[in-house]
Amino acid sequence: MTQIKKAIIPIAGLGTRFLPLSKVLPKELWPLVDKPVIQYIVEEAKNSGIEEIIFVIRSDKKEVESYFKKYINKIPEIEEILKIRKKNHLLKELKNLEKITKKISFSYILQKEPWGASHAVFQTKKLIKNEPCAVLYADDVVESKVPCLLRLIKVFQKYQKPVIALYRIPKESFKFYGMVEVEKINRRLYKIKRVVEKPQIKEAPSSLAVVGKHIITQEVFNNLERTSFNLEKDLTLSESLSEMAEAGEDIYGYEFEGKWLECGNKLAYLKSNLYLSLKHPQFGKELRKLFKVLP
Repeated sequence: MTQIKKAIIPIAGLGTRFLPLSKVLPKELWPLVDKPVIQYIVEEAKNSGIEEIIFVIRSDKKEVESYFKKYINKIPEIEEILKIRKKNHLLKELKNLEKITKKISFSYILQKEPWGASHAVFQTKKLIKNEPCAVLYADDVVESKVPCLLRLIKVFQKYQKPVIALYRIPKESFKFYGMVEVEKINRRLYKIKRVVEKPQIKEAPSSLAVVGKHIITQEVFNNLERTSFNLEKDLTLSESLSEMAEAGEDIYGYEFEGKWLECGNKLAYLKSNLYLSLKHPQFGKELRKLFKVLP
């Protein structure tokens, strides 16, 4: 059975929705409660059996690389200071980060031109080496008992074809997302017929939206190789998969269990932070008290 051991995480975007702060701090490192958004994505990958993560970055965006380097080796005195000050809870957090990165190797590929997410994925072709792999966008965190990516991998292992994560959304949100036309296979599994980008309510083929988690194959890279990339259009990976589906190739969609926590714009990021903060074992109780007294 083909195993999925590699994941691509494109983080070369310009972060325009988070300006001006994203000029100096990549949005992937913004905290979602008490750890950066990108850490949730890496944890999901690890918990799904991924052994190698390939980040696609810009030349001026190397902070994520620094974050996942062994922190204690970089600034050795921090560990000693924390021990002397008996900050055991902070030591524990550093050790937890080490555990996450211990069994995963990290690679970094430069995207020299800002030609969008599909172009970023295509830059990894030589490192992927014809293997099926995962693609995870750093904007999309999923809260679930079983990692969303692991569910997609299970679907891939059965069908050996590309898989897209799907989530059902209210009709007033259709115009912000790629919405899929599908053929239902069972309760949560679908065959993708096409993806309609940001349709009006009447034009939406279903209420299922594309979430930034995919399993892709060599056929997807072959399709990207035929694509003309440019600065004018940020071609999404779901659009490329839609082309393949409309050409008769099998593409599957899985409506995952759990809650989709978006971090791709300021309002979504604030909502996700609030949702997880209120549930947090350390902060939730005090925050719930605060909201009771607010007008």
